[in-house]
Amino acid sequence: MDDDRSVLMPHTFLSTLTGAFAYPVAENPTVAIMEAAYTHHNIDARYLNCEVTPEQLGDAVRGAVAMGWAGFNCSIPNKVEVIAYLDELADSARLIGAVNCVINRDGYLVGENTDGKGFVESLRTVADPVGQHFFIMGAGGAARAIAVESALAGAASITITNRDAARGQLVVDIVAKHTPASATFVPWIGDAVVPANTDIVVNATSIGLFPDSDARVPLAVDSLCAGQVVADVIHNPPMTRLLTDAAAHGCVILDGRGMLVNQARVNMFLWTGIDANGAVMRAVLDDLFGASTQPI
Repeated sequence: MDDDRSVLMPHTFLSTLTGAFAYPVAENPTVAIMEAAYTHHNIDARYLNCEVTPEQLGDAVRGAVAMGWAGFNCSIPNKVEVIAYLDELADSARLIGAVNCVINRDGYLVGENTDGKGFVESLRTVADPVGQHFFIMGAGGAARAIAVESALAGAASITITNRDAARGQLVVDIVAKHTPASATFVPWIGDAVVPANTDIVVNATSIGLFPDSDARVPLAVDSLCAGQVVADVIHNPPMTRLLTDAAAHGCVILDGRGMLVNQARVNMFLWTGIDANGAVMRAVLDDLFGASTQPI
């Protein structure tokens, strides 16, 4: 994106406020990358991590409006609960059934979901989603967002595998009803087997996230094929056990930091109208958690 630092704001002692409402939230690195981007683009803004439980969420939302926040992110466990306090949902958030980004338009709150958008933008650095066959492991919020946005971006088919069949089928039903892509559910029993026609494999679970970095995604690694794209939503560490195994099988790998960065870039644009420099954000993540050679 544009690396122009010429965005100058009039001198003021009233900063634009943004942040995250989640519980727990102490390990959320979005604060670091957002504040780095604000500084880089000369925007007088702050991003605050706020520990907010579902029981406290209504008060937090009303407080953000009262204090004139530009917007805020919601993460676990507030992505669904926040919908009750919003005035409008963007189309993708309505389909996904979860909100991770709220925009305050003079007290009128609009809910967006930038998780899937961030994934698709990251994926495009290694593969075009158009016409591709996806195999997504998991059926939580990240999986649902990735499935919907990948389908809207032109995926030919989405296969969901999950331990909880009802949750997995729900994602399939959403994709099949509201997007042009076909969708199939496969029960996740034992080690998941990647279907033969798969182009893109996605781990949309939290398996492998620090500190459980050695945790193994239950996947039959021998069912991977050279040339397939294998993506992981995990951002810390960047090289999960899944990606290490996939690389050894000749797969094209994509770590979770690109998704996190591009999601944050969408957030910043919605709140400020500025296209954030992704390289600045990515450098912060690499400094925090160790360098990675993945593209943005």
